[in-house]
Amino acid sequence: MQQFKFPKDFYFGGATAAYQCEGATKEDGKGEVIWDKYLREQGTINPDPACDFYHRYPEDLELCKKFHINAIRVSIDWARIFPEGEGKIEPRGVEYYHNLFKKCREEGVEPFVTLHHFDTPQALQDKGGWLSQEMLDAFVEYAKFCFKEYAGEVRYWITINEPTSMAGQQYVGGTFPPAYKDQFDKCFKAEYNQNLVHARIVNAYKEAGYTGQIGIVHALQTVYPATDSEGDRHAAELKDVLENKFYLDGTLAGKYSKHTLALVREIIDANGQQMIDIKPEDEKVLLKAAKQLDFGGVNYYFSKFMKEYHGDTEIVHNGTGEKGTDVNRMKGVGEEIHPKDLPATDWDWIIYPQGMYDQLKRVYDDYPLVHSIYITENGMGYKDKFEGEDKIIDDTPRIDYLKQHMEQVAKAIEAGIPVNGYFVWSLQDMFSWTNGYSKRYGLFYVDFKTQKRYAKKSAYWYKKLAETREIPPID
Repeated sequence: MQQFKFPKDFYFGGATAAYQCEGATKEDGKGEVIWDKYLREQGTINPDPACDFYHRYPEDLELCKKFHINAIRVSIDWARIFPEGEGKIEPRGVEYYHNLFKKCREEGVEPFVTLHHFDTPQALQDKGGWLSQEMLDAFVEYAKFCFKEYAGEVRYWITINEPTSMAGQQYVGGTFPPAYKDQFDKCFKAEYNQNLVHARIVNAYKEAGYTGQIGIVHALQTVYPATDSEGDRHAAELKDVLENKFYLDGTLAGKYSKHTLALVREIIDANGQQMIDIKPEDEKVLLKAAKQLDFGGVNYYFSKFMKEYHGDTEIVHNGTGEKGTDVNRMKGVGEEIHPKDLPATDWDWIIYPQGMYDQLKRVYDDYPLVHSIYITENGMGYKDKFEGEDKIIDDTPRIDYLKQHMEQVAKAIEAGIPVNGYFVWSLQDMFSWTNGYSKRYGLFYVDFKTQKRYAKKSAYWYKKLAETREIPPID
């Protein structure tokens, strides 16, 4: 069996997100974000204290050092620094992130810092969110503040995490606040604005002469036709442009291809909505940023298989882990199906490691301006069982998942694709946006009542991977 060796300078990281791990949602002058209001109105999930990273980050970073995890993805909660999204600054929030980055350095853990990870300040959402020019302008000013404030402390910046997840779930799927449905025109408009504001921030960073690196993170779930029929192949193209290609064109190429825009128009027209306006002056901004972008981040969890569909949109989100309950049929796009010969998680995410390689190759082949790629999230949600302090948490299915996907990453590197790091989602168990606390991803189990951390079997497997830079067998 072939044994792959990862490069000496490769990052083996763990990923987090501020709102999912920090807790402390009302402490030290922090402002409200869209999830505070939404979850309060839903009355279902309490995001506080999550895994209390706000107070316990030193412990988690010490675990990183102990387990040879040499990088961590964290995000800045915009509303900790600007409670209203703009205007008045909260110094306690500013100081918190200084302390966090200092501790990262002390433990030898490189921070990759995301400016926006699903947590728009509520005050700016009230003004229109991603559809509002005021929100976009405020985002640029917040980014400039962070660059200046944390210069020298942060070497790797990420503008936006998974803009596709936000736009799609906010305006089509209805599972992210403000939970609209079937508004494909607003979805694409939000995507367009996210691409543009990302480009403005990249250009501002480069114009200021900072010496670090800046990139963007996309959720790229590889899309395949269910069969080789023309209808299924076209449905896969439509799904891909909605969830992947419109973003890739805008941020990694700096220009929307005619074929991409034709597919966008087809989806919008099929839903009886108005086509978005593509402005030539905006594409100049996009292209300038794409030529300066230091890296692209890929969040890959699963692949999708599409068949032709011409009915109304019907989306049922599996947020409970009850296998087989997920439904996704979109008017003007197609229907997701679950091939019987492929395994899936309890949340109906199809496990298809080949999709990781295919997506990396697609980015490398189709977007030559990208010179560096990071796997910024990859992992498996699982119903981990805690059986006492004297017994290790056996999450062998997660190890199997990680091993298969790491093999695909290693194959990509061997093929010349410039992948420079890998981040497990997630470092520790935390709050999950639409699943609460039952869906665990972490290398470290968190007892949410006591906040005590326990290393899972996968943490020891990952430690060996990081130590040897070779993919260990499953013990």
